[in-house]
Amino acid sequence: MTSDFRGELRRTKPLPGNYTNMCGRYYFGEKTAKIAEKALGVYGGIGDAGDVTPGMSPLVITGRTERLAEENMLWGMANPKGGLIINARAESVYEKPMFSSSVETRRIIIPAEHFYEWDRAKNKVFFRLPESEILYLAGFFNLVNNREAFVILTTAANASMERVHDRMPLMIPEKDVADWILEPGKTKEFLQMKMPQLESWQEFEQMSFL
Repeated sequence: MTSDFRGELRRTKPLPGNYTNMCGRYYFGEKTAKIAEKALGVYGGIGDAGDVTPGMSPLVITGRTERLAEENMLWGMANPKGGLIINARAESVYEKPMFSSSVETRRIIIPAEHFYEWDRAKNKVFFRLPESEILYLAGFFNLVNNREAFVILTTAANASMERVHDRMPLMIPEKDVADWILEPGKTKEFLQMKMPQLESWQEFEQMSFL
């Protein structure tokens, strides 16, 4: 499943469906891929890039063996009630039969430059780590309808995010990426991690902290 078109940026239309509205959009580009490759020692393809939305197949970091690898994978698991499931709550993921086995054995990282949400006034607000060019979003995957698909884990929003949304993506520090993917004994510890303060900005506005 590893990509064979390294360096090519593909932009496709998202699939129709009903999505939850937390971390439903993020940005990923060739620069982000190169940072992840250099930091983690993984090489592969780019896949769907630019503004990534549910139904696209962006680059993810997996650990099917004892080594990390890059693959392209569908974002969003088919929901029996219709649409796609794109998120899972870190606090209750082990309580959900649909998720418990996957988070235990099929954890991944989704590299991103930033993600964005809309506030109550319908303003588009971007979020990233201060003084960093990459986010390592935590997720997991499963085989659904004969196709592997992933979701992004979310946790309670901290002060930097809560004015816009009460949830935020679960982010893994770069130094812990391998442990998140390869060490199941540490999963619950990561699920309870305190999230870092994020930098936010709006289009055509100077950067600020919410």
